[in-house]
Amino acid sequence: MNPETAAAFSLLSAEAVRTRAQRMLLLGLDDKLPNFRVDLSLMDATAERVIAITNQAYPSLNIPFHSRWRHFVVGGVDRFAGIAKAAAFKDASARARAEFDLAIISVFLDAGAGPQWRYADRESGQSIGRSEGLALASLDMFMRGAFSADSAQPLRVDAAVLAHLSADQLAQGFQVTADNPLVGLEGRAALLRRLGALIAESPGVFAQKDSARPGGLFDHLAALDGKSIAAPDILSELLHELGPIWPSRITLGGIPLGDCWRHPAMKTADATSGIVPIHKLSQWLAYSLIEPLQRGGIAVTDIDGLTGLAEYRNGGLFVDSGVLSLRDPSQAARAHEAGSELVVEWRALTVALLDRLAATVRERLNMDAVTLPLAKILEGGTWAAGRAIAREKRADGTPPITVISDGTVF
Repeated sequence: MNPETAAAFSLLSAEAVRTRAQRMLLLGLDDKLPNFRVDLSLMDATAERVIAITNQAYPSLNIPFHSRWRHFVVGGVDRFAGIAKAAAFKDASARARAEFDLAIISVFLDAGAGPQWRYADRESGQSIGRSEGLALASLDMFMRGAFSADSAQPLRVDAAVLAHLSADQLAQGFQVTADNPLVGLEGRAALLRRLGALIAESPGVFAQKDSARPGGLFDHLAALDGKSIAAPDILSELLHELGPIWPSRITLGGIPLGDCWRHPAMKTADATSGIVPIHKLSQWLAYSLIEPLQRGGIAVTDIDGLTGLAEYRNGGLFVDSGVLSLRDPSQAARAHEAGSELVVEWRALTVALLDRLAATVRERLNMDAVTLPLAKILEGGTWAAGRAIAREKRADGTPPITVISDGTVF
């Protein structure tokens, strides 16, 4: 393996995300970043805000993991649980493949929807936007068999169907119109087409016990040990097996790096100098595969080995609470590309600050990483607190910094 390829693979891990994020924070604490200042004196108040939000939602502190499955619960009703019960899967592995199918599709469609888009949910009668609306739209398409090649088996996703999915088909399923625009529609459809093509070309991973489908990844992960898997290894497998579907923003040693970006402050002595890994959607997916693995009989360890998610609600929490402040406040009035220096800096700082915040929250609640892992703090949690403070600060609840999305970042 040539040095550049080896260097590229070193960025495809949760450890790389965490290590470089912490380096970015240290630069911020030394006041050496070009776009943000960091004020940790406001972290205690931010932690109290997160604890208050958590206690409202989970007064017993019996908090589930942060994952896509939470968005399938509407009005206290778990939509997928009802679907799965009616489906009567033949065994735990069959259910796990279906859950992997749904989680992978739903997460990959979960980049920011934009402020205008809403999904009219027929069951509840509600008009639901953003991540929750995207979840229900993807669930409804899955339930109707929109991704299945077999009308007799609607609850599956087939590579052959994904490979030919059009933006128009996605628009219909997501109720997109001129008056209800969805940010990055074509980017989302193109991502799923690339996913379908890759899966079809990798039967050794995705077609071990069925025809090629995203859910085949369950069999691949189960075969690695048979009894358990560490959460960071889930991410590593996702990045290695599915990494090529992401737009090639940066390629190093022939390896597409996906959600990795350039920032001049991130200097190293190897070919990865100037590169900041984030892997937000892939980590969101890794979190979302934990429960299907557990239900499928595979224990998941080292859940805290994954990092916090660098998206606009978690990141917005730190900006709106004052832990992060823009050196040039006028930047808040502009829209920024996902690969801009400012956004890369913001996202990396968010990852590192979530670790700091988690430590403070645990200390205040007299809990530890075992009883209150980061996955539960995110759910309890930071994401909801970021949304709540955004609504306090701005009538429309938009994040404090606007990011131009192509539907494949966050």
